[in-house]
Formats: sequence, structure tokens, C-alpha cells
Amino acid sequence: MDVGRRIHLFERIWMVFLMQVLCVSSSKLWEVPTAPLTPQANLSMRLLWKPQCLAQLRHLKNEEGITVTMPPKMEGHWVSSRCEVRPGPEFLTRFYTFYQSPTRLFRALQHYYSDSDCQIPAYSLVIRGKLLLRQASWITHGATEAEHHLHKVGMVIHSQKAVHNLATRLPFSCLGLKGGGHLVLHRFYELFNAKAEKDCMGALGFSMMELELLRVETHHHPHSRPAQELFLGDVHTDWNERVQYRSIGYQEPLQNAMHHIHPCPVCALVYRASEQHPPILPSYLSIPLDLNGHWVSQRCETRPAILFLTRLFVFNEDQHTWEGTYQHYSDPRCLQPSFTLLASGHYARAGQSNKVHGATELVFKVMRAKVVVFDRALIQEFNSLQNGSCGQVGMWEVGAEQDITWTDGCNVLGIRLPHKEYELFKIEKDHRGRPLLFIGQRATDGSSPDQPAKRPTSFQTPMVQCNTGIGVVPRNSFYSDHSTGSKTSSANTLYSSLILLFISNIWCWNMFVLS
Repeated sequence: MDVGRRIHLFERIWMVFLMQVLCVSSSKLWEVPTAPLTPQANLSMRLLWKPQCLAQLRHLKNEEGITVTMPPKMEGHWVSSRCEVRPGPEFLTRFYTFYQSPTRLFRALQHYYSDSDCQIPAYSLVIRGKLLLRQASWITHGATEAEHHLHKVGMVIHSQKAVHNLATRLPFSCLGLKGGGHLVLHRFYELFNAKAEKDCMGALGFSMMELELLRVETHHHPHSRPAQELFLGDVHTDWNERVQYRSIGYQEPLQNAMHHIHPCPVCALVYRASEQHPPILPSYLSIPLDLNGHWVSQRCETRPAILFLTRLFVFNEDQHTWEGTYQHYSDPRCLQPSFTLLASGHYARAGQSNKVHGATELVFKVMRAKVVVFDRALIQEFNSLQNGSCGQVGMWEVGAEQDITWTDGCNVLGIRLPHKEYELFKIEKDHRGRPLLFIGQRATDGSSPDQPAKRPTSFQTPMVQCNTGIGVVPRNSFYSDHSTGSKTSSANTLYSSLILLFISNIWCWNMFVLS
């Protein structure tokens, strides 16, 4: 038996095992329903996406040179570029410093705020420790795994409101306060000391597990110096799981303080701040939520469950309809497409959020969906499914659309139709004055926000708006550079299988919990 036949046989055995372990839950593979067309619109791969949107996606994937060094070069200062929102919600800015080898030491400053604009400081954490780089991650392709060891963690409180909140969460004895003692503003309190075996961090839900998944990207621009971004592991959306969670996705990247994307006014403020003088970010006018038009990803996005994707949305505010295209890939550069989901429906506003200032609560309904598969191994397995569970069995072909509305979704992808979600949206403007659309962050466990209590309290990577107007795009023009997708190597095909296996394990876990 030649090598090619052995690889093919191994693939088939693996795929059979994969499909046997797949199970169905109420969660879904794509991100959030967020883009529009009329419910009667002809949802098709002949999407009338504007040329500007297509140009944006081609630019982020092809024209803008991005290099990744593995293992990553971490030395230097890394800062937040905006007020960050974590699940809870928590509002913070970060300033991390990694020192040169052989010490491998790091110092991190985290400033927490009482408001979603990062203008009212609550307290700051000073974290010191050591970081050891390990091997390339086999779960999150393109990332490096690491191991961190905390040495000391201290806290400085900035407001009376924070004093009251922390007093109810932190044991006074742990802070060295005796009976009748009280917390004092601007005083340094030690919360953790590895040598003294002192640990008061549990009550804060504090964790630096984000340091155990790393990726550094260098963006090369033809008319300016390179910019560097540091991607650290995502934070679990469930507070109770945060401390022990091992990241499989990323947070919003930190900018290299010396080589950041220009201009970045927040970068300078965060860089010059200290634990005694946290950064106060500038005020921004509240922007009404106007979803009309086309919105597109700014980068190849990474999600938990080893998903890489780009998103294209269209909203029609007059008819309250949306249409979304979720293009999934098997690589962190979004060059090897695995499958595309096209979905549409309608939405309604539910009012302003009382948790995240400036954000709006919405309810989305997914009514129709189609799937286009580019991976031949997936095609074979889709054609072997039980008829009526995911489109027309036996009719799946590489690059061809399959309507899954009439089968009430697609069990193998965890899609059920119709489907309702409770969402959180916000619009801000970036330093160039461009509108940015923030959409609720997906739950780390893969579950859907199908109840008001599950509504997100943090956001995904923001999307940028294309100019209004619709331009006709020839069929498959968006995928013109993906024509080789059906001829991917055996390694890429096997990687696609690993993706589905990992996702299926999450779905099975969800079903166990929900039952």
C-alpha cells in the first residue's frame, strides 16, 4: 500500500470515528445572527456584497503583509488600544511588560473601572511573575503555549465605591487588617505572595491564565513602520470557570507601545499611567445604534473551539431584517476555507442595556440558512448523514449551496431553525472616525444566548462599516482566491476533522449540562 492510500485510509477511519461521536445540542457553530436582508430575499452565494467590503477582506488577508514568529518574541511593552470589556461585565485597560531572557520575568498592570468608558478608576492590580514559553499549540493553530508563575500581586484602590465593593469580597485578615480596620485609598495592598504562601486572589476571580496562549503578529505597511500586536488567551465567560480555564481563543490584541498602529491616543495614555495614576480615557459622544448598511471583519478572527472566520453582515433598519455570511477556515490567516454559512432573519430592539453604558439589547430570529462546503472530506461525510438531518443527502458538492431551512437546520453543525437569540450591540468610532460595530461575545462553552439571562455582557472583535450601497458581485467572486480549497492537502483535511471533533465534544458537553 503506497503512502497516499495509507493517508486516505487513515482519513476515512478518522472521519468515521468523528461522525460517530458527533451529537446535537441547542448550541450553534456560527457566531451571532447579525446581518440582514428581507425574509423573502433570495439568500444565495450570489451575494450582492459591495466591492468595498470584498476589497476590505482581500486586504486583510492578502495585501497587508502579516508575519508570525514562533516562538513569539515577547520582549517589550504592550498596551490596550481601547477600553476593554470582559464578561461580567468588567471594564479595564492593560499594560504588560515582558523582560528579555534569560530572566523571562514579566510585570503587568491591570486598571479596572466602574464605567464602560474607562473614565472612573476603581482599582489597579500590579502583577509580577515569570513566563516560560512551551510548544506550538495543536489545538489553536498558529498559537504558542506557555506556562506562567506568579510571584507577587498587589492592589491600589482609587474610589470609595470600590472600597465598599472590595470590602464585601476580600477577607480583611488576608489584607493584614485587624478588627475595626478599613481599606484606604491609594495605599498598596499585597494580595498574593508566592514565597509567603499568601493568596487573597480567589475572591476577585483573578487569573492570569491568559498568558498560557500567545501569538504575536507583525503588520507590515508599505508607507509606515511595522506594527506589532500581542494576542493573549481569552477569558471564560462564566466567572466560576475563569480561574482554571485554559484558553483556546484570544482577547482583543495589545499593541506594542513602540510599534503600534497609528494613531492610537489610548496607547499613549495607558503607557504613561501607573498603579497610583491609572489612565483616564477620553470622552466619546454617544453614537445611536444605526445598523443600516454593510459590515465586515477587520481581521481573520479566532474563536474558542479552534474556529477561524470572517463575517459579512447587512442590516435593513426599516424592515428590521439582517443577512450574514460566516466564512470558516482551517488556518489562522483565513486562507483555507472549510465551509460557509449564510443565514438571514429579522430582529427587534429591546431597549438600552443597564449593564454596559451605550449598548443596546436586541432580540434576533434566525429564519433561513444555507451552507457551502469546500472540504472534500466533509462533503463525503455530509453525504453519508441520515436524510433530512442536514439538507439533501447525496447532493452535497464542493462549492455548491445547500438549503438547510427545510430540514430545520443541520444537526451535524449544531444549527436548529428557527432560532432566537438575545443580543448586545454597540457602535463606537475609531481614531479615524469610522463606525465600529461591537456584537455580543459568544459563550465559551458554545451555548447559545437563547434566554434573556444568557444575554452577553462583553463583545467580539469589532467590525467596520463599508460605504452604503450594494454592488453586484459575480457568483463565487468572494472565493476566487479559494479555488484550490477543494484540493487541500491531507494534513489540512485531517485538521478540518480535528476541528469538528473538538466542536462536537463541546456540543456533547452542553447537552449533558442542559439535560
